[in-house]
Amino acid sequence: MRCPYCGCENTQVKDSRPTEENQAIRRRRNCEDCGGRFTTFERVQLREITVIKRSGRRMPFDREKLSRSVEVALRKRPIQPERIDRMVSGIVRQLESMGEQEMPSSAIGQLVMEALKGLDPVAYVRFASVYRDFSEAADFQEVLGEIAGGNNVTAAEADPPAPHASKPADGKH
Repeated sequence: MRCPYCGCENTQVKDSRPTEENQAIRRRRNCEDCGGRFTTFERVQLREITVIKRSGRRMPFDREKLSRSVEVALRKRPIQPERIDRMVSGIVRQLESMGEQEMPSSAIGQLVMEALKGLDPVAYVRFASVYRDFSEAADFQEVLGEIAGGNNVTAAEADPPAPHASKPADGKH
């Protein structure tokens, strides 16, 4: 394994242990040239997945990019990092088990949205605002309606607030 600090290939594994419910192996490594320490993860990869972006461009699937996107949505939320890793691993397993070599980014985004909806509603709204490219407050209202009970009420369909009475009930001003 190449050292990320000096580029040397002379590194040594100091510690290995299973992580992510035995779905990965975490290895602590030490560079014998510069003394740098770093961690690597070894995971089973069932197949290479190519992501088809909205623009039509094709890119190799990047688990770390998926993980970063989820972490941004969950920033400053009370979710344990282990739960985030399990969620990301679950999404990756779903993608791999679909058997497709090419996957539209929209399908990946939908899997993330479903997972976040069950994990943290605030993160769900944050991710949805980027994934669905919100442009106005009504977009947020629609997603909040989905969370509140599956109502997809847009701002245009929502009932206007009831007018307030000009006089108090007791007739006094």
